[in-house]
Amino acid sequence: MNKAMFIGRLTADPEMRHTTTGKSVCSFRIAVKRRFAREGDEQQADFFPVVAWEKTAEFCNNYFKKGQQVGIVGRIQNRTWDDPEGNRRYITEIVAEEVYFADSKSSSGSGNNITGNDNFDTSNVQDSGGFYLAEDDDLPF
Repeated sequence: MNKAMFIGRLTADPEMRHTTTGKSVCSFRIAVKRRFAREGDEQQADFFPVVAWEKTAEFCNNYFKKGQQVGIVGRIQNRTWDDPEGNRRYITEIVAEEVYFADSKSSSGSGNNITGNDNFDTSNVQDSGGFYLAEDDDLPF
């Protein structure tokens, strides 16, 4: 099983690209605070690259901004490629399957969850501790 869940802040605005076949791909980086800090030390963070595809990518590109706190559910993936100089490069990244606003309503200015489905009705959304969950009757399935 490969399942990862993170809550962190975007370190920059997301970047959108398109593959040669026309698929949307959005990449961004999140800073995730470590749970504990030594007494007297500043709290540290780990930085993770995130990639979202197609509808989720478009949603991230349209609504995520630098500094926002977001929730990411996805999988961890290793990838390799050769750079233009012929050097072998490696990266471990999070492939986002679900993305959410994780700021409070007043901080995010939105209060809607993001499922990668632009047609999702968010008019009757409830606050649930930073994540925003719709009632069962409001779900699109």
